[in-house]
Amino acid sequence: MKSLVVYSSQTGNTKKLAEAVHEVLKGEKDIYAIADAPDPDGYDLVAVGFWLQAGKPDLKTADYLPKIGSGKRLFLFATHGAAAGSAHAKNAMDHAKGLAPDADLAGIFSCPGEVNPKILEKVKAKPQTPVWLDDAPNAIGHPDSVDIEKLKLLIDSL
Repeated sequence: MKSLVVYSSQTGNTKKLAEAVHEVLKGEKDIYAIADAPDPDGYDLVAVGFWLQAGKPDLKTADYLPKIGSGKRLFLFATHGAAAGSAHAKNAMDHAKGLAPDADLAGIFSCPGEVNPKILEKVKAKPQTPVWLDDAPNAIGHPDSVDIEKLKLLIDSL
């Protein structure tokens, strides 16, 4: 099996997850930052990692996901300032799935990721603060070793 790991990462959180996915995948595998990602056609499994922008996959990821067509297995993973399992995180993952409607979803994983303090200051100053803002302090230090181990176990079971 030939696998491709593609990731978009602003602060390094999603890159950590991408490296863990790549480490655990068996067989032939490649890893790329989204800006350098190849066409997914030559791969059996495509794992796409992203950060959330306005409750959805970041714009580069949103542009890439529709390239993953019918017959491709897709694994989605993400980091965010929201609580694990929150409606905000679930809605974002559902949106990501919808951007690659013909792909065969192999699995999803998301976890909190520490938010850049500069971003926190910007969003705190907005008249309408995002729904995840109250969760952001709990994201400090994530993804941590427990998050990484959970992801590795999930990838190993694919």
